[in-house]
Amino acid sequence: MPRRVMVLGAGSIGVFVGGKLAAAGADVTFVGRQWLLDEVGASGLRLTDLEGGEVLVAPDRLTLATGPEDVGSADLVLVAVKSGATAGAVRELAGKIRPGTVVLSLQNGIGNDTVIREILPTCVVLAGMVMFNVVHHPGGRFHRGTEGGLAVQDDPALAEYVEVFARAGLPLRRYPDLRPVQWAKLLLNLNNPINALSGRPLREELADRDYRRCLALAQREALAAMSKARIRPARLTPLPPELMTRLLTVPDGVFRRVAGQVLAIDPVARSSMADDLAAGRKTEITWLCGEIVGLGAMVGSPTPVNERLIELIVAAEQGDGRSWTGPELLAQLRAAAEAEPPR
Repeated sequence: MPRRVMVLGAGSIGVFVGGKLAAAGADVTFVGRQWLLDEVGASGLRLTDLEGGEVLVAPDRLTLATGPEDVGSADLVLVAVKSGATAGAVRELAGKIRPGTVVLSLQNGIGNDTVIREILPTCVVLAGMVMFNVVHHPGGRFHRGTEGGLAVQDDPALAEYVEVFARAGLPLRRYPDLRPVQWAKLLLNLNNPINALSGRPLREELADRDYRRCLALAQREALAAMSKARIRPARLTPLPPELMTRLLTVPDGVFRRVAGQVLAIDPVARSSMADDLAAGRKTEITWLCGEIVGLGAMVGSPTPVNERLIELIVAAEQGDGRSWTGPELLAQLRAAAEAEPPR
């Protein structure tokens, strides 16, 4: 019998993952915004990737809904809404979802699974991370523009889903404790606001030393707070996080030679935060830089760089649509760091 999967929050990530599962034989229901459902309902899905792969899913293979009315029939729920919408979206499942249903959070940030577990205490709620970027093109095309897979908190309840994810080309990398991976991914996601403020595609932005220096400042600040909190992030990059912050600051030619795989990104791929700003949506800055600021406040570690990034993104959300050059943004963040009084 096909696994019955509901994607709650069918945006770019949710549609890509759910579409891959549908192509692999799962019975998938996509819950999302009406305009996106109309698009994929008319055209079907074309799922492409950085390596040249392509998967087509016909419209008649897609079950589309604007609300989780049929969640009681789902075996697995993938939560892919933005972090700020987690509580509201999951409350719509309460009283409808079957006890014991596996609910997998595929979201940025730390602690979304905790929020879900509090609302759905009778479900098997697990943390997960999507380690790749997806770009939405018109006509139902969703393109994986970076390398990476799915990382999940291991649990016996996942056993019956391992095969369908593998068949979909999305093998589950399972961890007894996902928190170190989540903190490591958060370090990488600190580039999201920098990319959004740059106005450039990811590959172009990361090829620029000044933007990388901005990222290094934000990451060093985060690592200092994590160290005080005795948090040890996992290693997701060619070098450990502490050494990676040094590599980010080397000249462009050296960076290309030593860390060329970091730039193995589709030329048009941008961060999800850049996409949110372009669409006039609220971003996840509170669940990225805000997580570092909160941790720093808790352990007494200053976080002026991440605080300044929050301020700049909030200004962008409010209509300041300017793009910052590398030197301009670096000057902003350095000034913030230098203005921080000693503690």
